Amino acid sequence: MSYAYDSLLIHGGTDGDPVTGAVNVPVYQTSTYKQSELGVNTGWEYSRTGNPTRAALEHLIADLEGGKYGLAFASGLAAIHTVLSLFSAGDRLVISDNIYGGTFRLLEQVLKPLGIGFIIVDTTDPTKVEAAIDDTVKAVYIETPANPLLSVTDIAAVAKIAKAKDKLLIVDNTFLTPYLQRPIELGADIVIHSGTKYLGGHSDTISGLVVVNDKAIADRLYFLQNAIGGVLAPWDSFLIIRGIKTLGVRMDRHTANAKRIAEWLDRNEHVQRVYYPGLPTDPGYAVQKKQAKGPGGMISFVLKEGYDYRTFFRSLKLITLAESLGGVESLVCHPASMTHASIPEEVRKQVGIVDELIRLSVGIEDVNDLIADLEQAIASSKQ
Repeated sequence: MSYAYDSLLIHGGTDGDPVTGAVNVPVYQTSTYKQSELGVNTGWEYSRTGNPTRAALEHLIADLEGGKYGLAFASGLAAIHTVLSLFSAGDRLVISDNIYGGTFRLLEQVLKPLGIGFIIVDTTDPTKVEAAIDDTVKAVYIETPANPLLSVTDIAAVAKIAKAKDKLLIVDNTFLTPYLQRPIELGADIVIHSGTKYLGGHSDTISGLVVVNDKAIADRLYFLQNAIGGVLAPWDSFLIIRGIKTLGVRMDRHTANAKRIAEWLDRNEHVQRVYYPGLPTDPGYAVQKKQAKGPGGMISFVLKEGYDYRTFFRSLKLITLAESLGGVESLVCHPASMTHASIPEEVRKQVGIVDELIRLSVGIEDVNDLIADLEQAIASSKQ
């Protein structure tokens, strides 16, 4: 039986516990499993290799992304590292020119010394992606909307290019989640999430998730998951499953609040620029509307000259200055010194990640309270 998406969020994957009838999948807090004799087991051997709670989450995320195989990891970066371990010395990737700082750090400081290179491209222009691909390039890696400038890449267009050239397309779908955007349906080969963010939704656990359709890729990733060992623990798997049950109602509220705030910021005489693909004036608006159900809950903006962003951060009362995003509470950060500090300054400034840039993860609080807090903090920051 097929379900509407909101029902799939609650009943997808492993629906309850077939052994006891428990409505929620239990936390199988065990490291190993009894074997009746050599080579004979119940399907479970060792919890790094497989755990029923983690498997329930892996089946659920595959269902939600419209894929066949899911994998769960101890963090978003553990997921990214495992996926990038598909490649070898001499291989290169085409990557988006504004990308999560942790991903850039992994590529630049861990994988590049091992011989895996990358080319930075404005992936919002598919012709630039196509021009960058040569025989050494094995995959295109994009975020859309990208972190932190919310630039939008046409997934279907890039997927068509990648497929024609026999390259993989990897999409980080953290900002929108499968509730708003499903890259596999648009032609992506691999989808990655930091489950820490919207999927968990409550700022209480760290996780990473991967979904693929191709069995050969899945088999290799399962091998790497087990061999590298950065797997998600049972309790954290349970928390992500719990978070996903309310994903739909939360994303609707995140998006509604973000639209109101983005429109208010866009009209605000003290704000120089707003980055939000839900604004009709945003360069990515048309593509975003075509490929996603909504623009999500992330906004970035720059105050006009004469306003001190440091004072702005200090003046906030309801909104929290903190790393991360996607929780029920609104969080604000300074990308240049926090999430993207590992990117060299000249690279940051070239793409627009200036010192004055502010990134806002809009929570599900009362939107009028959020606007009032932003208003008083902006007023306080005037020099």
